[in-house]
Amino acid sequence: MASLSYVLSHSSHLPSPQTAPPIEFNPKPIIYSHSKCRQPISLFRSKLHRMALVCQRARRGTQRKQICASIADVSVEKSIENVQLPKGDVWSVHKFGGTCVGSSERISNVAQIIVNDDSERKLVVVSAMAKVTDMMYDLINKAQSRDESYVSALDAVLEKHKSTAHDLLDGDELASFLSQLHHDINNLKAMLRAIYIAGHAMESFTDFVVGHGELWSASMLSAVIRKRGLDCKWMDTREVLIVNPTSSNQVDPDFLESERRLEQWYSKNSSKIIIATGFIASTHENIPTTLKRDGSDFSAAIMGALLTSRQVTIWTDVDGVYSADPRKVKEAVVLKTLSYQEAWEMSYFGANVLHPRTIIPVMRYDIPIIIRNIFNLSAPGTKICRQPVDEESESLVSFVKGFATIDNVALVNVEGTGMAGVPGTANAIFGAVKDVGANVVMISQASSEHSVCFAVPEKEVKAVAEALKSRFRQALEAGRLSQVAVIPNCSILAAVGQRMASTPGVSATLFNALAKANINIRAIAQGCTEYNITVVVRREDCIKALRAVHSRFYLSRTTIAMGIIGPGLIGSTLLEQIKDQASVLKEDFNIDLRVMGIISSRTMLLCDEGLDLSNWRELQKERGEVADMERFVQHVHQNHFIPNTVLVDCTANPDIASYYYNWLRRGIHVITPNKRANSGPLDQYLKLRALQRQSYTHYFYEATVGAGLPIISTLRVLLETGDKILRIEGIFSGTLSYIFNNFTGDKSFSDIVSEAKQAGYTEPDPRDDLSGTDVARKVIILARESGLKLELADIPVENLVPEPLRASASAEEFMQQLPQFDADLTRKRQEAENAGEVLRYVGVVDVENQKGFVEMQRYKDDHPFAQLSGSDNIIAFTTTRYRKQPLIVRGPGAGAQVTAGGIFSDILRLASYLGAPS
Repeated sequence: MASLSYVLSHSSHLPSPQTAPPIEFNPKPIIYSHSKCRQPISLFRSKLHRMALVCQRARRGTQRKQICASIADVSVEKSIENVQLPKGDVWSVHKFGGTCVGSSERISNVAQIIVNDDSERKLVVVSAMAKVTDMMYDLINKAQSRDESYVSALDAVLEKHKSTAHDLLDGDELASFLSQLHHDINNLKAMLRAIYIAGHAMESFTDFVVGHGELWSASMLSAVIRKRGLDCKWMDTREVLIVNPTSSNQVDPDFLESERRLEQWYSKNSSKIIIATGFIASTHENIPTTLKRDGSDFSAAIMGALLTSRQVTIWTDVDGVYSADPRKVKEAVVLKTLSYQEAWEMSYFGANVLHPRTIIPVMRYDIPIIIRNIFNLSAPGTKICRQPVDEESESLVSFVKGFATIDNVALVNVEGTGMAGVPGTANAIFGAVKDVGANVVMISQASSEHSVCFAVPEKEVKAVAEALKSRFRQALEAGRLSQVAVIPNCSILAAVGQRMASTPGVSATLFNALAKANINIRAIAQGCTEYNITVVVRREDCIKALRAVHSRFYLSRTTIAMGIIGPGLIGSTLLEQIKDQASVLKEDFNIDLRVMGIISSRTMLLCDEGLDLSNWRELQKERGEVADMERFVQHVHQNHFIPNTVLVDCTANPDIASYYYNWLRRGIHVITPNKRANSGPLDQYLKLRALQRQSYTHYFYEATVGAGLPIISTLRVLLETGDKILRIEGIFSGTLSYIFNNFTGDKSFSDIVSEAKQAGYTEPDPRDDLSGTDVARKVIILARESGLKLELADIPVENLVPEPLRASASAEEFMQQLPQFDADLTRKRQEAENAGEVLRYVGVVDVENQKGFVEMQRYKDDHPFAQLSGSDNIIAFTTTRYRKQPLIVRGPGAGAQVTAGGIFSDILRLASYLGAPS
């Protein structure tokens, strides 16, 4: 097998007739000599003999010609003067993957890149054309399955390369390439026919077949470069790269032998441009093999090390190595530099980086690897080197380079008091795991040795658990081990960075970001080198966790996804304020607010990356969808790259308020001026607040009481600093404040109400304000914040709507009949004025007596409540510290601007809680 594979794989160096007949195999032991490297080839193996019997009638004349040609070449070799192989910075090594050489146009682009490289000498490693390697493996699978369609599939391979060659080449170069292509295809037909008859393909057969894609792409590219007037040779790296197979999926290069063969090859094929095949190599017995996973990258790294080149450039279809998977984190950034160790770590955890073994050869000589995008030559790419030195920032971002995840893992926890201090327990555990062939992804053990926790791929966890229970059956029965527990549906998240070592605050920042995104950590591991911090989370939390930590380290310090509910007067004003302030917040305070959706009672507008608030109304008309609250919440919370979500309810709708508990439980922050939740049934309120306190999810509602005034926050500061609240008294309604501030002189009450309605101070139906219910809701909110467990029904309210008018059919009818009832309020006003007092409509929380009420009261002219103007609110806090002179909060308590400002203030307070600077 070995000899046949080698001869066929080197068919490019054997005489090739224009019309290549099918190759037949002779099972006799024949020693072949390669026309270039002149290395003796081993005899056929017995397995090959058996397979070759199916094609025994070989053309012995053709074989004799091949032998004679080889002997002739040997005599020529002695007359050729050896050429010394130069090494060092004169060489640059490039590697182009299958995507880069996937078509004639792309091969031309690759040739131009090579021509434009001003390095003195260039070695270029190429993969097979895109999908060709898969096509070659498919040929093997079809043949050994005795599927005769392998013949037509091979014809497709031929046609792909034939048409590409016609696009790129002409004249002698085209004729030479096509002749060799047909010769190789005929050889493959013979090989596949043998596999078809045997129904089995040995590994070396497979390696021989699949390696042809690289041979053809290297040959074709070298011809394209020669066509541009440059000297160029191509190298079949099976003549140079010698490897030792160590397992079914890994080989180790023999650098000494490979270096010797490279020097020998170069002495006969010196050129300043060499195109080399990637992926393929040979064993010491000259049996063709491959470099397995990421083989072409590995080839480039080995060649770079053999030449001690200036750098190795890996050309691909992305701009470089990203800080996180851009498919999961849309705002992942391209990293300028990575250390070798960082690249190792990120690759291990599934990042699209070089395989760790690819880095080993270049590390020996500190040769940097550059990852670049062939489709975006302006992008500088990512440089992987010994230790990046261009880090100017001392922020945590420079310490944590990237984040990667491994999905579909399960945790296995072996626990028991009998483990502590018992030598060999860990060895027994992992010995059992090894026996079932499982791969341990992560290990975590507490210093108490009471338990060992480790992660394995979920598909292997059942076998692992059974093996452990079998191995420790006696210990489990005796109680020395309490359990072998499996925690399924997990994912691993790793933060990687060489400079994390001995840098205070990195772990704290990481865990803080996860906690504030409401993500529970199942297990933690960190090596003493501190190159990575690994955490295990629930699979459903993985992407959210990845976005949370990436946002914390790489985006603005606080990035928040927002959903605006109710774009009415207050909601639209809030959107305008956010639009005007967004750039300042981002630049000066590192707060990035993204409005991901807006929903009204009928329509909703959604966006994946944040709405343009300068034209949201137009977008709502053009792209608005039928309102669906669950879909809206799902979009804002999960379908994007921002981990922190807040829903801002700008309505007074009790149905919307009923969602708050569920939102908070899902990790969604809530901000609202809607009083319904906090003034509703007491048990629901207490349940809501208990949930808020038990989690890192925030519920802010400053605007429910005083619009933009800091009433609730002031009350909380007093309580948190140990002050005792005795009484809270205030004018809580901007509408009623305006009415009573202007209810003077000869003006009637109905005239003032009509004036307030026309000015927009009242609700469309003024009875909503005059009933006192809104003030009562504010009183009950403050009472509950003060610790009183009162229901709304416990608050007596003086209703200013005359009882006969409470059942009026409409607001217009009410306004028409209201003047009939002016006399009573006019009389009360006159009595107050005669006593040097004024009328005010107030709410009172009497904490000492554990009650509250809403009523119209009289105050002296010099009282702070008597000195209001316009629609101002005023609240007086009487406490043990402020007993003689109450603490006063005064200011506008109504209007869209101040209410929206109060909501905006809560949004910024949330940002500060999530990590924004104070």
